[in-house]
Amino acid sequence: MSSLTIVDHPLLRRDLTLLRQRETPHGQFRQLVANAAAILAYEALRDLATEPIPIETPLEPTTGYRLAEEIVVVPILRAGLGMVDGFVRFVPEARIGHLGMQRDERTKLPIDYYRSIPGGIETARVFVVDPMLATGGSAIQAIHHLKAQGARRFTFVCLIAAPEGIRALQEVHPEVRIVTAAVDRGLDANAFIRPGLGDAGDRIFGTGSEAF
Repeated sequence: MSSLTIVDHPLLRRDLTLLRQRETPHGQFRQLVANAAAILAYEALRDLATEPIPIETPLEPTTGYRLAEEIVVVPILRAGLGMVDGFVRFVPEARIGHLGMQRDERTKLPIDYYRSIPGGIETARVFVVDPMLATGGSAIQAIHHLKAQGARRFTFVCLIAAPEGIRALQEVHPEVRIVTAAVDRGLDANAFIRPGLGDAGDRIFGTGSEAF
């Protein structure tokens, strides 16, 4: 069964509160998503392997370290784009893929509309990012696509998860680690997370009825 990490940090609790508030304007919301993603990235990247390298300080030779694993970050479009900066501030060398999915409001199932994945990801650490893990459908489908490209090591990172989405992802892809800031009460009849924070994509990009 995959592991679940709920990251607890004072700054994350503060930022998540502001993200949930209805009146938070989209410009501030976008920055808060990036800030929260950075804290989650710090935890998600904690177990990266390193290797020693010889370096020269201004005073003498010594031993330093570099990352020994390639990193690929894959946002699920469009809301996942808001989390990318939080990762690349720590690992600017990371390659970025994109998976475009939107939810069919009738069936609640994900529909693909765009796919661009870097080649040669068979040995990479792949971090799939999306602010919300609701039904788990998009996360499951995203990882299916990435496995078809040869990827084998995954971490799914989100701001808020529903118990239903966690269970669904763990059942289909039990090897995937999940890192989140919060696990909310559950899904409503429309498959929205409650209490949640609304439509993350609309609030990040200033579109729709929830944008201010």
